[in-house]
Amino acid sequence: MVEPVRSALWLGEVAAASLAGGVVGSISGLGGGIVIVPVLTVIMGLPIQVAIGASLVSVIAVSSGAGSVYVKDRVTNVRIAMFLELSTALGAIVGAGLLAPILQSHTRVLYILFGLVLLTSLIPVLFKIAEELPQGVQNDRLATRLKLNGSYFDHRLNRTVEYNVTGIPAALGYMFSAGIISGLLGIGAGVVKVLAHEIAMKVPTKVSTATSNFMIGVTAAAGAGVYLHRGDVMPFIVAPVAAAVLLGAYLGTKLMERLSNSRVRQIFAGALGVVGLEMLSRGFGWRL
Repeated sequence: MVEPVRSALWLGEVAAASLAGGVVGSISGLGGGIVIVPVLTVIMGLPIQVAIGASLVSVIAVSSGAGSVYVKDRVTNVRIAMFLELSTALGAIVGAGLLAPILQSHTRVLYILFGLVLLTSLIPVLFKIAEELPQGVQNDRLATRLKLNGSYFDHRLNRTVEYNVTGIPAALGYMFSAGIISGLLGIGAGVVKVLAHEIAMKVPTKVSTATSNFMIGVTAAAGAGVYLHRGDVMPFIVAPVAAAVLLGAYLGTKLMERLSNSRVRQIFAGALGVVGLEMLSRGFGWRL
């Protein structure tokens, strides 16, 4: 009787962490992997490949749960998502299928580099941490041609917000990098996507969060297929993780509707800092 009870408690801990990951992931647009991968590897002691496989499936759940709500509320910019998704999915396939086997023994270096990139990227986010909406943004030529600008109704401001889009070429590079990171580290790479929307394209934070949630599922699906083929997706792990993350994502969307853009950016900045430090700690073998 001891072993089943221990297993039930163990799965309950996994589900609780996944629920938290779903809430944070849906609000910040980062996906649940930022919580799930560290918990499954550091606390639960699972192999990194199994944790990444479960994380990628959970990211699909976050995208399905949160993404569908944001699309229904017309916060998601579907044109931006569809235009950039091909670049992201290609990066995920390259990361999981080509680079992961080659760099398997160099994951600590990858964690260090990724952590440094995230903490450096935090600087421009902090400079506009209190900004409610981007100011003085003009459509660039490609955004105008593809009609990527849009509008959404902000429940917090109680008005319709119209916005322009710029920096499309830079955003394409961000998205390809996001796909590679997703395939290598299994975190959904929503953090890079939100940075692309925030820094390169200069869209409102709620739009960047919603669009990232819409996109991360496709990216994760591209990478998850590779891990599924290798046998690294374990059903007894994936089932509680995906169910709890889906519930957390739903709760997160309801919270996000009541938050200001500046508050969502603060949550994103906090998550970005935590992820960056976590990546560095994993790379250097620190215990935070």
